[in-house]
Amino acid sequence: MAIAAFYTTISGMGGIGKTELALQYATRKQADYPGGVCWVDVGGGDMGIKICSFAREGLKMRVPEEGELSDRVGYCWQNWGREGDVLLVLDDVVAYDAIAPYLPPVGSRFKVLVTTRSQDLDPKRFKEVGLLVLDEATSLEVLRSFLQDREGGRIDDDLEAAKGLCQWLGYLPLGLELVGQYLRTHQDLSLQEMHARLEKQRLEEGALKDKITAVFELSWQELDEDEQELACLLGLFAPAPIPWEFVEGCFPDRDKVQLETIRDEILCGLSLLEREGKGVYKLHQLTREFLQYKLKRSPWCDRPKQGFWQRLRARFKTPCSKSDELKRKCVRVMVEVAKDMPETPTLEHIEQFSILILHWEEVIANLCNWIENEDLILPFLGLGGYYKGQGLYKKAESWQKQSLSICRDRLGEDHPDVASSLNNLAGLYSSQGRYEEAEPLYSQALALRRKRLGEDHPHVASSLNNLASLYSSQGRYEEAEPLFSQALALRRKRLGEDHPHVASSLNNLASLYQSQGRYEEAEPLYSQALALSRKLLGEDHPDVATSLNNLASLYTSQGRYEEAEPLFSQALDLSRKRLGEDHPHVASSLNNLASLYQSQGRYEEAEPLFSQALDLSRKLLGEDHPDVASSLNNLAELYSSQGRYEEAESLFSQAILIIVNRLGFEHPNSKTLIQNFGYCLQKAIAVGQRDKLGNHPITQDILAQIDAASKGE
Repeated sequence: MAIAAFYTTISGMGGIGKTELALQYATRKQADYPGGVCWVDVGGGDMGIKICSFAREGLKMRVPEEGELSDRVGYCWQNWGREGDVLLVLDDVVAYDAIAPYLPPVGSRFKVLVTTRSQDLDPKRFKEVGLLVLDEATSLEVLRSFLQDREGGRIDDDLEAAKGLCQWLGYLPLGLELVGQYLRTHQDLSLQEMHARLEKQRLEEGALKDKITAVFELSWQELDEDEQELACLLGLFAPAPIPWEFVEGCFPDRDKVQLETIRDEILCGLSLLEREGKGVYKLHQLTREFLQYKLKRSPWCDRPKQGFWQRLRARFKTPCSKSDELKRKCVRVMVEVAKDMPETPTLEHIEQFSILILHWEEVIANLCNWIENEDLILPFLGLGGYYKGQGLYKKAESWQKQSLSICRDRLGEDHPDVASSLNNLAGLYSSQGRYEEAEPLYSQALALRRKRLGEDHPHVASSLNNLASLYSSQGRYEEAEPLFSQALALRRKRLGEDHPHVASSLNNLASLYQSQGRYEEAEPLYSQALALSRKLLGEDHPDVATSLNNLASLYTSQGRYEEAEPLFSQALDLSRKRLGEDHPHVASSLNNLASLYQSQGRYEEAEPLFSQALDLSRKLLGEDHPDVASSLNNLAELYSSQGRYEEAESLFSQAILIIVNRLGFEHPNSKTLIQNFGYCLQKAIAVGQRDKLGNHPITQDILAQIDAASKGE
């Protein structure tokens, strides 16, 4: 098969061998693609995230961690490390819309090969290679390979029966593989008898969808009850690679060696399960559908047992079958792992949890009823943290909203997990600068936690802290200070002095003091927070970088530049190492170090850092975020210091428009920005460059105020 077009699709029904054909092509034509072969198992997952993961792991590429996912994938195409043509294989694509935003541009060095059962791929972009079925001769060879049959063996002994068997299977590779494996384990079974068994099974199971399912049924009958139970459990996972440790976690009382024996000798031996990699296994989609069907139809699945089963049934006040318990086992493992997703995931966390995303989504979509009430929020926390940690705010918002809706429906309006969902959604909005949307959610979460948990609960302290941080971001310092103080006192009381949340509260209160110019009060709090973070979290934790950055910022405000510089440099290096090059904390560190250089008159060192910070903030947060306004202001001040007033005017104007629109004229940042621009214009007037300014209404308004002030009006 030759790929003549940039986009080629191999289409056909399930089990026909599309994946195998793509694999054979990629293997045989590997030399034609010096840029490498990128194989992405799309399934029902997110192609964009998988492309980024491949680039990080396979090419060691520093893929951005923030911004739109389509932009990040575009970054991968633009910065692909290897020269020459690249083959991109997208296996098991469900729909064109799922891959369209992430495809490399037509005419590039990327050649795309798609396998799919769908017929909706854009015919204008894709050249279709319709894969029908194998011919008779090839089918016989496939069957012979699984039987390890030499010339004169079972196939040749009864060639007509072998041909009839291939015809009955529709010449489908998956069916041939399953039958071949079955015959290999039944050495004395004739091909005619095999054909007769399949036909009998098909007639008895009239509800089965096709002949392939009849083949599955024969393999199913080879399994004992324990083996069937394990197979059905596997069918509950998402159509994605399954870490075997999760399967073991579903059967904590079963012997691991016994489970491995069933896996390797029985399920893999019958081609019901396939090894994907070390410790990772996968089901064919048709196998998964069959196992889900058996989970509903097998007699043992609906049979309640004595003892534990009766107690479980009484607890839930509903009939509890073995099928129900398998679902609970699968769900329990998935939600338990979700507890380990941190609030601020690092690059390592993102890589670690990427294999779980589709499984969490599967739990929410199809197994939500089997999540215990106390665990209901956990898969949503995992998904929300995973996407927010990469700056994928739209995806994170979708899961946070679902969390709020489902918790309300299942648990009621007054449940603490509803408060947590409100808090998480508000935090997402706040990180995007959407303060007006965040405030009522934070307020509701605080009121609900006070009502249900009491005034002294640590979650109440978290809500106080979050609402205070929002007020501080809006310049509402008088409202923020008592909340920060209450949160710190409550955390010390309930959590003790040595807790990361206490360090966070110390940092937040110190930052508020610094914003108010209360430097002497801020410094000891910053120092305590840094020491505590180092003690509790270690030198390489992102929170340590935050504390270093904060203390250095204070030193800069006090003119203590020599003390500030090494702290800023440490914070920048640590953020890059743990969070990646493209993260808001990195942009903040770049800004701060550049500001220090500017204060020292080191303009040539400051400018590239300010520019990087501005570009990064725009990319991660959008054009109208307050942090973008701060970056514009910083670069504009640098230009003003260098006498580059025209360049400064443009940036100041952009910054003022953003900050006034988002925070209002009365916000301290708005006043500071306008004041900074005024100083810039006064300097321009003093050196006779007024005639070069006035290109923006904001400039004209400030110039008019300067004129009025100079005349004593």
